[in-house]
Amino acid sequence: MINLLVIGHKYEHDLFELVRTFLPDKEIRIINSLKEYIHNTYLIISELNPHEQISNTIIYFNNKILSTYKEDISSIIIKDYNNIQLEKISVKKSMYNALTNLTDKDVSWGILTGIRPTKVAHNLIDLKLSTESVVDVLTNHYELNKEKAELLMEITKIQRKYIYPLDKDKFSLYISIPFCPTICSYCSFSSLGINKYGHMIESYVNNLIYEIESVSELVSKEKINTVYIGGGTPTAIPPMYLNKIIEAVYKNFGTNIMEFTVEAGRPDTINREILLMLNKNKISRISINPQTMVDDTLKLIHRNHNSRDIIKTYYLAKEIGFHNVNMDLILGLPGEGNNELNTTLKEIGKLNPENLTIHSLSLKKGSDYKDNRGAIKHINNFNMDSMVDLIQNHVNSMQLYPYYLYRQKQITGNLENIGYSKINMECIYNISMMEEKETIIGLGMGAVSKIYYPESNKIKRIPNFKGINDYINRIDELIKNKEEVLS
Repeated sequence: MINLLVIGHKYEHDLFELVRTFLPDKEIRIINSLKEYIHNTYLIISELNPHEQISNTIIYFNNKILSTYKEDISSIIIKDYNNIQLEKISVKKSMYNALTNLTDKDVSWGILTGIRPTKVAHNLIDLKLSTESVVDVLTNHYELNKEKAELLMEITKIQRKYIYPLDKDKFSLYISIPFCPTICSYCSFSSLGINKYGHMIESYVNNLIYEIESVSELVSKEKINTVYIGGGTPTAIPPMYLNKIIEAVYKNFGTNIMEFTVEAGRPDTINREILLMLNKNKISRISINPQTMVDDTLKLIHRNHNSRDIIKTYYLAKEIGFHNVNMDLILGLPGEGNNELNTTLKEIGKLNPENLTIHSLSLKKGSDYKDNRGAIKHINNFNMDSMVDLIQNHVNSMQLYPYYLYRQKQITGNLENIGYSKINMECIYNISMMEEKETIIGLGMGAVSKIYYPESNKIKRIPNFKGINDYINRIDELIKNKEEVLS
């Protein structure tokens, strides 16, 4: 067990995640005083002394100092960063170095414990720093490996043409279809099994269309950017209902939509009828998500399809006329290592999709794996270096380039989730959603709206209810919440 005590600052939650990165198998508890310390366990004290411009971390076990590190705040020089920002960096750097000395562990993402590392890079570029200066700040102050810093710069360079100039009225829509044929063992989304909740689809769709109609009156319709229908599995519901939702979007927001994505998702929910309907509605991008091309793993994670179904569905989508297809993979699924990943990437390479999103399994609350000690051990013992090299070799051969990135807590091998695409085939919604420089209006059960204010670079979150009964019965309350902010 690890006892974490902070003195002189309030960054305990950032430090909690940093400690968990270095010591993932240890239980960590935040304590408020030494009286709460449990003997014969680790004690980590992080202290900030702003008057002396010092952050200090000391790691003890049974009153014996195992590691210590002091960080001089005045040595952190970043253009236009205020004292609070510099103090936070110094506190985390002090902890990072003390843990590095203790464990001799190389943490490639340094002190970046948040889910959006690219936001840090964008903010530094906005301060008019050169590429070399941004890389220098990321490596010397945020403690990133140079490879990760250069990856961020490669991604932000692609993203900025889609983000800027900022426009307070520009927005995208996210529409949630929460129904699934089965619930995957790693899933933490608010998903509903068709067998149990299928009788509620019609009522859900009618309320969703009501929300679409109501929200369309609150925005500048001509400023719509992209639409993304996700889930769940949108293609799990009957085609007539999905068609009604898409028609409602066009009817209420017009056809001036730069990109319209439907996350078709699972091959066992996709057929010719559905693909023809989507193509007729001018859906510009779809996802066909195998997660893995190893049949034994697909059975283990509760998927109702095999690798042959994935291949068949992909070629059917191409035959019908879809020119931008994304495929999702997940690293760290149970029983999988580099051999299984290599098999999957070889098969995906033969298909040659325009987009490939590679997720690293994260143990999230609500999934079957959250408290599975075997799963925790599995994701923390990956050979990260060989895995990264393997992925890079395959995406290079497919002429795919990274265009968006995010991280999660308790993620396989402390890696990251990366979206790759062919040149000029990037998913604009993914960039807008991840970088939070544009308003995203979430519609449907569990969807979250994020209203962006460019003048202050802040967002306001407006969550929808996560339960289907609350969503249906309290829909007017949700619309009123949006109206109060958007109007």
